Amino acid sequence: MTYENLDSDLINALLEDGRRSLRSLAEELDVSVTTVSNHLRDLEDEGIIEGYTPRVDYDALGYDVTAVMHLKVEGSALSEVTELLADEPQMVSVYEVTGDYDVLAVGKFRNTDDMNRQIKALLSEAPIRESNTSVVLNAVSENGQFDLGDSDA
Repeated sequence: MTYENLDSDLINALLEDGRRSLRSLAEELDVSVTTVSNHLRDLEDEGIIEGYTPRVDYDALGYDVTAVMHLKVEGSALSEVTELLADEPQMVSVYEVTGDYDVLAVGKFRNTDDMNRQIKALLSEAPIRESNTSVVLNAVSENGQFDLGDSDA
């Protein structure tokens, strides 16, 4: 193997199984364990690989309701609202967005009563002008990551 695509091949191998040993990665990529270790450390140091976490099936843990919240925020309170949302453990994604709304947040809840309680608490304590919440009926694709192709530009 040439080193030309080693980093993307290493990332792709880890996307398949983030718990793989350095030895098995080295064997698959046809390089030494030291080379894999050095490249992995560089990818971590550069912030390309940010950590190794399990993929959790929240439905299996009883978080059956996924809600997508679109929020319009009062004036200059955008960072206040996004920080408040990001601090909520059940918010799995928080985005500042363009368009009709300022913030898009995705949360996981045990049931609609739990969702309703948390949304009401948020609306009562944060400077939000308008909200629109959608409940996900079916998660067709979620928490996806993609392999890095050789021709990404």
